[in-house]
Amino acid sequence: MKGNLLVIILAAAILVAGGVAMAVNRGPANINVNGGSRGTVPFPHAQHQDRLKDCTVCHSTFPQETGAINTLKADGTLKPKQVMNTLCIKCHKQEKKAGKPHGPLTCSKCHVR
Repeated sequence: MKGNLLVIILAAAILVAGGVAMAVNRGPANINVNGGSRGTVPFPHAQHQDRLKDCTVCHSTFPQETGAINTLKADGTLKPKQVMNTLCIKCHKQEKKAGKPHGPLTCSKCHVR
């Protein structure tokens, strides 16, 4: 019985430590995304994490790796404007429709030349 309890306590400690490590490594607070011919998109990563609480909202489309969007665009896995249209603009419009604070809805509000 004592052996089983020790295993459970150790397993719980490992899970908690892993969860803390994941929470601490949230990636950069701000990211500059290649926005194609319209220019760079400064992306407030931490602000989106705080608001969405679920990384898979975006990261089910692309992995949590530095430069992932650029890599996937280069190899043709992501089509032009796919992230913008299926994630960014769609979410911003839903938030606006719900009467909540929302992100930009026009090109020039995100893309910086």
